[in-house]
Amino acid sequence: MVGRYLGKRALAAVGASYTLMTFLTSVVIGLCLGAGAFFAMAYGRREKETFRNGIFMSFTAIGGLSIVLTILLYGFVRPLTYLLQVPAETVEDMVTYLIYVFAGFFATFLYNYFASVLRSIGNSVLPLVFLGISVALNIGLDLLFVVTFSFGIAGAAVATVISQYIAGIGLMLYFLFRYSDLCPAKKDFTWEKKNFRQILSLSGFTCLQQSVMNFGILMVQGLVNSFGTAVMAAFAAAVKIDSFAYMPVQEFGNAFSTFIAQNFGAKRYGRIRRGVRSALLTTVIFSIIVSVLVFVFAEPLMLIFVHPGETEILATGVEYLHIEGAFYCGIGILFLLYGYYRAVRKPGMSVVLTVISLGTRVALSYLLAAIPSVGVTGIWWSIPIGWLLADAVGMLYYKMKNGA
Repeated sequence: MVGRYLGKRALAAVGASYTLMTFLTSVVIGLCLGAGAFFAMAYGRREKETFRNGIFMSFTAIGGLSIVLTILLYGFVRPLTYLLQVPAETVEDMVTYLIYVFAGFFATFLYNYFASVLRSIGNSVLPLVFLGISVALNIGLDLLFVVTFSFGIAGAAVATVISQYIAGIGLMLYFLFRYSDLCPAKKDFTWEKKNFRQILSLSGFTCLQQSVMNFGILMVQGLVNSFGTAVMAAFAAAVKIDSFAYMPVQEFGNAFSTFIAQNFGAKRYGRIRRGVRSALLTTVIFSIIVSVLVFVFAEPLMLIFVHPGETEILATGVEYLHIEGAFYCGIGILFLLYGYYRAVRKPGMSVVLTVISLGTRVALSYLLAAIPSVGVTGIWWSIPIGWLLADAVGMLYYKMKNGA
């Protein structure tokens, strides 16, 4: 809707903001995923007291950090646009969007925290239900605020924030009423050092992994921005398609992590090995199907976001999808590796794989983009190369440690 009704400048602003918000929220999401691994292991061992104490400590710590980060973000709105090398004609739109969308930062914490809690006990349906409600509401409010009331880019941001809070608060209330036996009581309001150290280890490394991953993407965004508004708009639209295309395997990796953590806690190692084989096969097949669809329908997908008359934006976006879209297997396997190492208490390995993937991506992007005959195409190629290199290292390490 932003691309169709507000034009390429607004689309470029929202796209750059999306990459920035993805990096910022990755801090909180990483902490929530790490806490979720702790909950899954405690649930697998049937240790409800440990589970409840973990809820108290992690909710207090991560929620408090979310509030602090929100306050800090409002103090650095405009400097962030300069850091990302945003073109002058796009800056004001981006600042306006960020001022509104930052208000939803705490809502992002609420949803991802309680989604991680529910998934850790095997309930992955309700997070999906509330997410579906949020998406439907977001679309409806976008139509109302952007199309009907002509609130512009601010309307798109407000629509997002409202829908985020509906999902976050709704999921929290569901957990509190449906799983009252797992909610902390007064006796659970203690800082158990052993539990906190384990949560801190899992959450800290997962947060680092998520942050490093998205910081690399943010650096690439800055490089993309230097090529001008048209390339920014193409990248914004293509990344949205990209994210939607591989989001199922990302969530599959998170679900896989919960499965592994529960069985790791219960010491069912044979089931873990069978799960690894099944997950790998499923991910590869699904990724190949999605790659074929994105490759074939790259232009129609871009036209969802871009007016047919914007030929430069269309051509750039289609080129991106043809290159990166052909290699979704790489990111699918990488998400499985992240989930596996987080679940077996080796979150540091996830960080190593992220550094390999993103380090390769960023280094190659800046190196290839500087070659006049390659230009922005070099940025697109650097992404799957980084994925595949990290996959090779992660799978080799798994084979060495498991002999399979």
